Amino acid sequence: MTSLPSIAKRIADELNVQEQQVSAAVGLLDEGATVPFISRYRKEVTGGLDDTQMRTLEERLRYLRELEERRAAILKSIAEQEKLTPELEREIQIADTKNRLEDLYLPYKPKRRTKGQIAKEAGLEPLAEALLADPALAPEVEAAKYFNAEHSINDVKSALDGAKYILMEKFSEDAELLGRLRHFLTQEATFSARVATGKETDTSQEVQKFRDYFEHDEPLKSVPSHRALAMFRGRNEGVLTISVKVGDEEARVGHPCETMIAEHWQVQDKGRAADGWLAEVVRWTWRVKLLTHLETDLLGELREKAEEEAIKVFASNLKDLLLAAPAGQKATIGLDPGMRTGVKVAVVDATGKVLDHCVMYPTPPLNKIAESEAILVHLCNKHNVGLIAIGNGTASRETEKFAKDVLKKHTDIKASTVIVSEAGASVYSASEFAAKEFPDLDVTIRGAISIARRLQDPLAELVKIDPKSIGVGQYQHDVSQSQLARSLDAVVEDCVNAVGVEVNTASAALLARVSGLNTTLANNIVEFRNQNGAFNSRAALKKVPRFGEKTFEQAAGFLRVAGGENPLDASAVHPESYSIVEKIAQKNAREIKGLIGDSSFLRGLKAADYTDEKFGVPTVTDIIKELDKPGRDPRPEFKTAQFQEGVEEITDLVPGMILEGTVTNVTNFGAFVDIGVHQDGLVHISALSHNFIKDPREAVKAGDIVKAKVMEVDVPRKRIALSLRLDDTPGEKVEGKKGGERPQSQNQQRAAQKNNPAPAAMGSMGALLQQALKKK
Repeated sequence: MTSLPSIAKRIADELNVQEQQVSAAVGLLDEGATVPFISRYRKEVTGGLDDTQMRTLEERLRYLRELEERRAAILKSIAEQEKLTPELEREIQIADTKNRLEDLYLPYKPKRRTKGQIAKEAGLEPLAEALLADPALAPEVEAAKYFNAEHSINDVKSALDGAKYILMEKFSEDAELLGRLRHFLTQEATFSARVATGKETDTSQEVQKFRDYFEHDEPLKSVPSHRALAMFRGRNEGVLTISVKVGDEEARVGHPCETMIAEHWQVQDKGRAADGWLAEVVRWTWRVKLLTHLETDLLGELREKAEEEAIKVFASNLKDLLLAAPAGQKATIGLDPGMRTGVKVAVVDATGKVLDHCVMYPTPPLNKIAESEAILVHLCNKHNVGLIAIGNGTASRETEKFAKDVLKKHTDIKASTVIVSEAGASVYSASEFAAKEFPDLDVTIRGAISIARRLQDPLAELVKIDPKSIGVGQYQHDVSQSQLARSLDAVVEDCVNAVGVEVNTASAALLARVSGLNTTLANNIVEFRNQNGAFNSRAALKKVPRFGEKTFEQAAGFLRVAGGENPLDASAVHPESYSIVEKIAQKNAREIKGLIGDSSFLRGLKAADYTDEKFGVPTVTDIIKELDKPGRDPRPEFKTAQFQEGVEEITDLVPGMILEGTVTNVTNFGAFVDIGVHQDGLVHISALSHNFIKDPREAVKAGDIVKAKVMEVDVPRKRIALSLRLDDTPGEKVEGKKGGERPQSQNQQRAAQKNNPAPAAMGSMGALLQQALKKK
């Protein structure tokens, strides 16, 4: 019997790789190996599948296995009903999507007794089939033959209504017809949003934030994910109604979907006795049975795709943030700004250990500037502070100005001030992890500690926070929370393992993200370290309770032991392949320690000379690269934006200003930039580059330092329009571009607007900002 190719073959075709590569990777995953471990240390087995390919493989494997489970359940259900024909079984076996499977199953799916089933029980199925097969028959005459007092079929109308319900079910449960209709609607339908009844005159902010969609229509096939999710949210909040439209729903005849149903069942108007009755059956089939069913399906598909895209955007931003440059191991003061409650102060040493903490009041209303200056100077001198991290929340710029003034006055203090994102700091402060780490400290001080540490090493600190709370996504509460969590957890795992973890200083939260480890093992490592002192080798990890050989295999390559007995323990060379390094050393009469960092020697080596039955050229090549730069950090060099003095509030902004800022969030329609005024500005995708781009990530990523021109400022609504094209002129319209369009020149834009004014959703930058979420 014909069936689909194997799961491995389907995934291989999608990834454009060999089937055996996928089969090998699936085998490793099923054995419990992690994606980071497979992509880094099993290249010979998988033929070099990288971490991106492995993540896609893992996700598709999950989907296709669910599809196969559903296929088996459907076949079993139909077989138990004794209705599984060879033809139907073949169709089910080759169904390649969940929608197709469900369409095929629809006629056999157990359901509550329908009007069609009741009509069949009353013996009306022959009437329905007769009128469909021979429209020349007179419906009223034929119906009179099927009166049935037992089932209350006492007149012509009752009999014909029953026959109509039977045919409606027959028509609406045909898998081929459903597939054609679904494809047609996907390509031709309009996604429509309207303001809900009673909300037209509501001026509240909760309603007005959706006003761009009070009367909005666009092709279903091209609705961007952010707009789709905005309209779904509007519906969920009772502000909007949404629907899928095609043709004129009010027309008595000629609706394209009704025409397709009629053609499929060969219903034609030839003036025969039953033609009018059959046309009515077709019309009812569409309007009563299929319209709502298919609309629900299509809206569900749209939402699913929009959620997938939103999750992908969130994951991309999270990766950029986690892999942001660390400021390095320097004693750091963390300042959590505040007005009335004061500025919370925490000092951590180069390893993040808390040394001191207090509160000072350099900002209004207390303005204890002299006292606060004395505190800051004392702490800087006492702990030889090199960095001052300032949270970017309320009173951030005031606190930054105070700190900079102190440093200007006390030139002997060699410290730098850096504005740091507070996103998620309050979540960490109130978390169980923070309470366990600092049981005797107030939550506000814990926040200051987190701010200091995230400047030193963003990755090590941010792993303590639920990824969903870090604030680099949009509509994160509107998407599938399980899918979002799975995706973000994968990003965190990939980032942690790409950088590597120093086992003697890492927190339990960081260790728990290492390949092969979990919260229990991470806590065991920390507890063992506290009781027995620092680990002097990777091998010593095997003494940790529950740290078995399988765990060691998965985790060891990502754990670093600096200054240990074996210099390779501080590198990404896996202990299982130390023999390769020993072979290199012996063959060249060198000591292992002397090999490390000797670039001229290492670059002259040929990987093929050191392979064996287990480790091939890919692994040996990686080993040689690692010996050249052991423990290399993939993160970029640390840089920070310099906010302009005197520009601290949105009211300080003037169109035309060019300011330096940090990209905080990248969406499908542009990028948000922190320019130091407590409200991120939006650079629309069309203003990110002089060249045409389809994806904002082609131009920027979260954490980038950029220069942006202020194009428009809407103080009442706290919205700022920016451009990275510094030669743009404020006040000119910037048209929204859809994928595939070429950007217009400014003169072309003006001419187009004059001849065909753009709707609000596609007009000025101010209007485009209405589509964006407010700042997290």
